[in-house]
Amino acid sequence: MNASTDPVRAASPADLPQIVEIYNQAIRSFQSTAHMTPLTVAQRRDWFDSHTPRTYPLWVFAQGDQVLGWCSLSPYRAGREALRFTAEISYYVHEDARRRGVATALIAHALGAAPNLGLKTVFAILVDINRPSIAILEKFHFTTWGHLPAVADFHGQEYGQLYLGLRVA
Repeated sequence: MNASTDPVRAASPADLPQIVEIYNQAIRSFQSTAHMTPLTVAQRRDWFDSHTPRTYPLWVFAQGDQVLGWCSLSPYRAGREALRFTAEISYYVHEDARRRGVATALIAHALGAAPNLGLKTVFAILVDINRPSIAILEKFHFTTWGHLPAVADFHGQEYGQLYLGLRVA
């Protein structure tokens, strides 16, 4: 099935194990997140519960019962009122579903929803060697807003973090 015909839907608690597995795949890659140790479902439960459809949603892209990817909008520096219209976008795709339009569908969905959530700015924080994510975000007109050089150390190999941002309203 082509990714463009599959629905993106709100994540349910039943999706959490697959969401965590996809995230753990990214952790093991050492280029998609700054976490270095795989996480458990229990460790991600509070994070999952903090994403609500009316404020900071979490979506999945699924084929039947299989989650192929997920995307979230999260508060940036929660509790700081001046930043309430800014969110961080995160998205991860199952390693067997990459380059099939899953990330594109998830990002498009999130960006389409962002203004209706009252957001004005969306940005992503990436490890600077994550070229596929940089390319897809640039396709959506994200631009580099900042680079923190050599702040991530993966077993002695240092990489930077990029902030790519987009005004959505």
